[in-house]
Amino acid sequence: MPQVWVRFHDQRDYPIIIEPGILPSVGAWARRRTTGRTALIVTHPRLLRLFGPAVKGSLQAAGFSVHVQCVPEGEKTKSLETLNRVIGVMLQARLDRRTLVVALGGGVIGDLAGLVAATFMRGVDFIQLPTTLLAQVDSSIGGKVAVNHALGKNMIGAFHQPRLVLIDPLVLKTLPLRQFRSGLAEVIKSAAIADDKLFSFLERQMPEILKKNSKILTQIIQKTCAIKARIVAQDEKEGGLRAILNYGHTVGHALEAYHHYNKTYLHGEAVSLGMLAAVRLAVSAGVADIRTQQRQEQILRQAGLPGQGQGEKIEEIINLMKFDKKAKDGNLNFVLTPKIGHARISNKLTPFSVRRAIKTVVSGSRTAEGNNGQR
Repeated sequence: MPQVWVRFHDQRDYPIIIEPGILPSVGAWARRRTTGRTALIVTHPRLLRLFGPAVKGSLQAAGFSVHVQCVPEGEKTKSLETLNRVIGVMLQARLDRRTLVVALGGGVIGDLAGLVAATFMRGVDFIQLPTTLLAQVDSSIGGKVAVNHALGKNMIGAFHQPRLVLIDPLVLKTLPLRQFRSGLAEVIKSAAIADDKLFSFLERQMPEILKKNSKILTQIIQKTCAIKARIVAQDEKEGGLRAILNYGHTVGHALEAYHHYNKTYLHGEAVSLGMLAAVRLAVSAGVADIRTQQRQEQILRQAGLPGQGQGEKIEEIINLMKFDKKAKDGNLNFVLTPKIGHARISNKLTPFSVRRAIKTVVSGSRTAEGNNGQR
């Protein structure tokens, strides 16, 4: 059974268990990781119908008294209003500090439920049961939990590590293809910044990956989780190295905010466009060669991710980027990939080169190639 550990070398260490068909065993795993007797499942109504009976039954069999709180689907659920409502339900039910919060869902559920756990009575245990590929390889790992503000994504949050991440690749069989492709963007991102061998594997195996071959999915999930676990263990609070995990997110988050999180772009779709902007910026700045750009463009295209925006206004995108958490003293920091498997952060990019790279994404113009973009 594949396992990856996130190690801080203290009581917060936790395992990521990756195994097809493991979801109905959540109760036994949760019992090993927490001492409480009460659990609150936070999920969507659709996921409750699909997976609720197995999860709830397993927790009850392990001795938990189980409560369920459903919230609407969509990024707009990540709000202070929803956070307040869920905590209100917990208080009315007289749940206490030994309650286990169970996040059953994708990134939205994990972020919301994690922040509930971080803030309820100053912090309770929680576990992640990610049901989307994006959540399995990225958002469920590392303890970043948050809700959104009108001026930016994930601006209200905390670092609160889960006690356990339980990943069942079989749940992806029910995941719509668009959401599956969105999750692949985070897999590609991780390979682009930290693992050239995984990147090559993705290039070779993309047809089987898109068929949701469970054996191959288990492999790429394990490898991607290992990348994030290693980086998080070295830099939990994003003071340095962890920032490279935001490759593609500077532009990606701005695109999501531009459209008010209305599903014009799923998160991975926006990140895909952000990666295209970043690698073209790297080539323009002389940081990366054209082959690095071509391979990233090709694999994102293979995965069925968008290669062009929808005519967004460049100046508005740039203004939204200024709210990016990596920005310092009003200066934008970009994660760039000098070559596949390596990343660095740069704050020495000219406004002209940044604007031009974004233009190639939102307008489809391909003028960012070459080394003459600095002014």
